[in-house]
Amino acid sequence: MARNIKLTMAYDGHDFAGWQVQPAQPTIQGTLVSVIEHITGEKTLPQGSGRTDAGVHALAQVATVVIESPIPAPNFRKALNDLLPRAIRVLDAQEVSADFHARKSAKAKTYRYRIYREEICPPFLARYVYHHPYPLDEAAMIISAGCVEGEHDFTSFAAVDPERGKNGTEGDNVRTIHGSRWQRVGEELHYSVRGSGFLHHMVRNLVGTFLMIGKGNLTSRDLKRILDLRDRSAAAATAPASGLFLVGVEY
Repeated sequence: MARNIKLTMAYDGHDFAGWQVQPAQPTIQGTLVSVIEHITGEKTLPQGSGRTDAGVHALAQVATVVIESPIPAPNFRKALNDLLPRAIRVLDAQEVSADFHARKSAKAKTYRYRIYREEICPPFLARYVYHHPYPLDEAAMIISAGCVEGEHDFTSFAAVDPERGKNGTEGDNVRTIHGSRWQRVGEELHYSVRGSGFLHHMVRNLVGTFLMIGKGNLTSRDLKRILDLRDRSAAAATAPASGLFLVGVEY
């Protein structure tokens, strides 16, 4: 009998080409596929709550996978962790109803972006932050964070997604941001954003534009104008992947 298993996972994305299976490249999804087949003998394709990019990390990514194996969920979690590389850990595994889907059932997601502000970045942090020791008006960035809250068309902050529309439904770029804020945490500046969903590179493109505000090249008024333009070329460059974490998914 087919069973729908919900996996909650953490991973260090530094050495992976993102979540989604790609030919001849190490990915989170591809690694899961291989390990699950080794455990159960079944060919599966785990579905994630979203496709994190190359180099992006996760504290609590959620995936669902349908298996026939009768192995109890706690034992399945243990078997996965025994075989997965140390950069990927399954924090929890539980059997859920057949209609639960990691992506389609998600109500909200939270991301965090970390910027290390001191002159010298510790080598043990380098792969988990964006090192930016240069002058920034952090107060201006903190004040401007709320400009993107609410429902907006985020076309200006969306990279072209080659996977989008393959199922015949193009969709739109309207998303609702429930919370957006910058805050100082010791030697780091953190951006936390919670929303109904996120477009390809959207959080990193937002961070890149907020950095331009911190540098004095843009203002909060410019940010609102960029949103209204719905033109990717109007926003700033994409911030590096190393500082981005998927913090959690809500259902």
